[in-house]
Amino acid sequence: MTADAPINWDLADPFTMDITVTDQDTDRLGHANNVVYVRWLEEISWAHIESLGMTWEVHESTGRAMAITRTEIDYLASANAGDHLILGTWITGFDGRFRSERRFQLVRPADGKTLVRATSTHACVNLKTQRPARAPDAFRDILASAVVAGGQGLRVD
Repeated sequence: MTADAPINWDLADPFTMDITVTDQDTDRLGHANNVVYVRWLEEISWAHIESLGMTWEVHESTGRAMAITRTEIDYLASANAGDHLILGTWITGFDGRFRSERRFQLVRPADGKTLVRATSTHACVNLKTQRPARAPDAFRDILASAVVAGGQGLRVD
């Protein structure tokens, strides 16, 4: 058995999630389906913010949530059933009011290859009305402190 290749993360200290691609994750072409990549992005996003203290209970108590407004995905190479992958994510921007930005990098450790890079943007919304709303203090404190250096995302005011 060979050792995994070193991972060259785009930014320092990602929050990571291990993934093993299953047969159910693949499409007719035999590689992970694009819908599955989006699911993985959502799963790691929730796990990351919850690890920072932005739990669903905080969302419910404030009546606010960060809703995805845009996701851009660059598929660089395919993942196949049985592949072990590591998905990394960072909060790369927060404007201090409404919008945040997150970046992702999906790597196959066996060869160190980056398979996907993605960026998503989010807007704070009122849970009842689904309309834009100013981020509550709890969100502002967590998001502002989590923005990574070098992310070149939204500016913190």
